[in-house]
Amino acid sequence: MSTAPASRAEVVSPADRRVRHQARDAAVLMTFSLGMSLLFAAAFLLLAGLGR
Repeated sequence: MSTAPASRAEVVSPADRRVRHQARDAAVLMTFSLGMSLLFAAAFLLLAGLGR
């Protein structure tokens, strides 16, 4: 009988899953922040163009 884990899920510890979840949340937050920054920059450029 082997003592090796049967699947990858058994190899990843709960702490590793928690870190990966936090990393994914951070990436989502940075992506959202980038999108909002670009949206506001485009809106201000549009307003500046219309103000001339």
